[in-house]
Amino acid sequence: MKIKNLINNIFIFSLLILFITSSNAGEIFVSLKKNKVNVRYGPSFESDIKYVYKKINLPLKQIDKKENFRRIIDFKNNSGWIHISQLKKSNSVIATKDKVLFKKPTSFAKPVAQIKEGRLLIIEKCEQNWCRITSEEFEGWIKTDNIWGLN
Repeated sequence: MKIKNLINNIFIFSLLILFITSSNAGEIFVSLKKNKVNVRYGPSFESDIKYVYKKINLPLKQIDKKENFRRIIDFKNNSGWIHISQLKKSNSVIATKDKVLFKKPTSFAKPVAQIKEGRLLIIEKCEQNWCRITSEEFEGWIKTDNIWGLN
């Protein structure tokens, strides 16, 4: 009787682990390919347009997928469906707090600029907990804490 209960508990625990890992598997960050992208109420071209993004490289979190459409959520918790042709692998992040941009990937390096909260940053590469970014006229390194859009 004890062995049967143990096997049942292991089975239930395994199913729980499988459910948790599979539910997070679809959540990845993507970016907009174009300057103008329609967000729809449902996963089809027949669905009405909910709103329009007008910012290339804007990072979005993909939370679901259905055929060639991806359900996304943005930094401000707006959600909807976008056709996969309008999305690309994530190459950008948004600063969630004011940050310092450094010349090298260390807090002891020369500060280059102050990055304001909400600023869109294009990622060139990441190493450990630092990313090399560009933002209009500035380029340098930021710590990966307090940024939104990093996988």
